[in-house]
Amino acid sequence: MNRKIKFIDLGLMDYKEAWDFQQKLFDEIVEIKKKNRKDSTNKKTPNYFLLVEHPHVYTLGKSGNMSNLLIDETELKNNDASFYKINRGGDITYHGPGQIVGYPILDLENFFTDIHKYLRFLEEVIILTLKNYEIKGERNQGKTGVWIDTKTPFPRKICAMGVRASRWVTMHGFALNANVDLNYFNNIIPCGLSNNIVTSISKEKKRKTVDVLKIKELLKRNFLDVFQAEFI
Repeated sequence: MNRKIKFIDLGLMDYKEAWDFQQKLFDEIVEIKKKNRKDSTNKKTPNYFLLVEHPHVYTLGKSGNMSNLLIDETELKNNDASFYKINRGGDITYHGPGQIVGYPILDLENFFTDIHKYLRFLEEVIILTLKNYEIKGERNQGKTGVWIDTKTPFPRKICAMGVRASRWVTMHGFALNANVDLNYFNNIIPCGLSNNIVTSISKEKKRKTVDVLKIKELLKRNFLDVFQAEFI
């Protein structure tokens, strides 16, 4: 088992470019596993943790419904936004500047083979990170991601999640709203739930901005703690 993870900060990167990069790392890990099985070898598989911000983009998961995108192609252009149908789970979501997106490309056989546990671990990383801002992040029964005030009629979603896994190798991940322009969520039915209220760290703390670099450092530290791993 290899619990060493290579961390890569991609900065601000076009969604398709980052998706292609994810796919390249994902395919490399899968090929190693296939070769190990074919040749009865035991070459260690690498793990990666990518952090990135994207220009305005809407993505629709494989189980999503196009009707949850509330604007047409012309309006997308007017909003300087792009749109992609992608191969993760979940419905529609938005990514944009001020939102920290995490893409763990892990061989779960280096950790544990349980997708539900993996999602709960990702949620725990976010919950621990929010504690540093005195924000109580919570799980919302039957829904992935991290929420606030789940016992109220209108819980607020602060972090969306959607993953893909094949041969126990993961891609895609989470999107934590830090300073993101929440108006862009008005163009979709987030995650296909019409009563979703989306929030951010800056909104919850009533600040104009929060330090994205600090949040990234907290995410890195908490990711290692939760997954009992180390960066290389």
